[in-house]
Amino acid sequence: MYRMLGIHLQASCIISFFFSVVISAIWWYSDMILILLHQDPDIAREAGVFLRFLIPGLFAYSFLQNILRSLQAQSIIMPLAFCSVGSLVIHIGISYALVHWTGLAFKGASLAASISIWISLLTLGLYVLLSKRFNHIWRDGLSFEPFHHILTNLKLALPSAAMVCLEYWAFELLVLLAGLMPNSGTTTSVVAMCVNTQNIAYMISYGLSAAASTRVANELGAGNPDKAKHAMFVTLKLSVLLAIAVDLALFLGHNVWASLFSDSAEIINKFASMTPLLLISFVFDFIQGILSGVTRGCGWQHLAMCINLATFYFIGMPIAGLLAFTFNLHSQVTSILPV
Repeated sequence: MYRMLGIHLQASCIISFFFSVVISAIWWYSDMILILLHQDPDIAREAGVFLRFLIPGLFAYSFLQNILRSLQAQSIIMPLAFCSVGSLVIHIGISYALVHWTGLAFKGASLAASISIWISLLTLGLYVLLSKRFNHIWRDGLSFEPFHHILTNLKLALPSAAMVCLEYWAFELLVLLAGLMPNSGTTTSVVAMCVNTQNIAYMISYGLSAAASTRVANELGAGNPDKAKHAMFVTLKLSVLLAIAVDLALFLGHNVWASLFSDSAEIINKFASMTPLLLISFVFDFIQGILSGVTRGCGWQHLAMCINLATFYFIGMPIAGLLAFTFNLHSQVTSILPV
């Protein structure tokens, strides 16, 4: 069993590398793609530069995620927590130094992200390679056998990736919609702030989602459906409490939070007007995140993929376009879509 775990981990890394190559090619020409999508040329070119500095981190991120999932499946959590905290502290220092102490400006932010991800990968990778508890995984070393399991991994990986990507891409499409609105510079800034705020808050739910996914999968695999159901309900209750806590924090400090992104009074005021919608969406988004994790744990990725496709693209996006361009709500659609 442990030998197969190592083989499937290597197969997943091979798949991730292939997709990283494809995505890096898209990122390299992202400025031209954005211009073809009728985005502001100046903003598109700057976005392209930002993404090019992120490409090195993309490859590290793809390998890192495979190691994270492997360790989570074995209920090895504390090394992940220490590694994440350490990487965050290092990232804050590197980001500040590259943005403010060099001439890289905004490019320093993306470069810092790439460096931090590589540090995280090397740290966690060394732990896995040197720790005695993983000797059984690497005792056979590298071989060509993982290539024989690529198709098997793809059958699980593609629906899971589609399930997550369809949700994340929906929010990124809102930024593209913002680029088509009047005063696109300000609107894009506000929408990007809302999307990033949503993503930061969602990371709390995502962490619980990963825990619920692993626990549910392990309990179902052990033949304990009642314990799996109990784990789901406990995680849902915790997610609701955390969503309320996040809502209170943003409600009381939305101006302070917005000032971390911009010092423009116009942008801060527009963000404040959208805060009530964000507060509502947080609650639903937290619950949806937990249910997505439970779905993965049950092996129902195909079902979740179809649900995300229908709700976000056949229902959410048409409503967003209608409200933005027909009813002139413009950037308010950012907060309406998740609900």
